Amino acid sequence: MLLFLALANNSFGMHIAEGFLPVKWAIFWALLFLPVLIYGYKHIKAIVKQQPSAKLLLAVVGAFAFVLSSFKLPSVAGSSSHLTGIALGAILFGASTMSVLGLLVLLFQALLLAHGGFTTLGANAFSMAVVGAFIAVWCYQLGHKAGLKQSYSIFIAAVFSDLAIYVCTSAQLAVAFQSVDNSFMANFIKFAGVFAVTQLPLALIEGICTVAIFKMMMKYSGEDILELNPNLQLSK
Repeated sequence: MLLFLALANNSFGMHIAEGFLPVKWAIFWALLFLPVLIYGYKHIKAIVKQQPSAKLLLAVVGAFAFVLSSFKLPSVAGSSSHLTGIALGAILFGASTMSVLGLLVLLFQALLLAHGGFTTLGANAFSMAVVGAFIAVWCYQLGHKAGLKQSYSIFIAAVFSDLAIYVCTSAQLAVAFQSVDNSFMANFIKFAGVFAVTQLPLALIEGICTVAIFKMMMKYSGEDILELNPNLQLSK
C-alpha cells in the first residue's frame, strides 16, 4: 500500500500538481488562503487552551484527512480522483481549524507522496481546507435544522464537502487557463467532466466513511467530542 501511495503520476486530481498553475494565480490563491489560515491557527490555540484533551482528537481528524486524501484512484483521461476527509474535523472543531490541518496534510503529501506541490499549496488548501470545510459545516447545520438524525447530517455534509472541493478545483483550473478560444465555462465543463465519472460515487463512499469514523470516536470519547462544538450538543 505504501508503494502504491508513493507512485508519482502526472495527472489532474484534487491536488493541483506542482508548477501547473501560472505564477500570478498561485500567488492569488495563497494570499486568499492566508487570512483563513491565521484565523484558524488562533481558533485552534483557543480550543486547546480551553480543552487540552482536544489535541488527541485534532490529531485523529488530521490523520483521517491525510489517509483518505492520499489514495489516488484512476479516473478517465489519465486523471485521478480521491476522497478528502475534511468534513469530520470541520464539524467537530469548526471550519477554520481545517485550514491549519489541511495545510499540514497537503504539505506532508507534497513532501512524501509527490501529491500536489509547493507552488500550488495555496490553491489546493483553499479548495480543500476552506471551501470543503465551510460547505461541510453549512450542510451539517442545515441537516440539523431540518431535524435529521446526526448521522444523516454528517453523511450529507461529507458528500457535499467532497463534491464542493472538486467543483472549486475545476473552477481554479478553468479561470487560470481561460483565453479567447477557451472561455471559463468551457474550461470548467471540461475539467469538471473529467472528475465526475468517479467522484460522484467516491463522495458517497466518503459520507459513509465519515459517519463510521464519527461513531467510532463517539464510542471511545463520548462527551469529550460533544463538548467541542455547540452544534453537536444540540443534535446529541
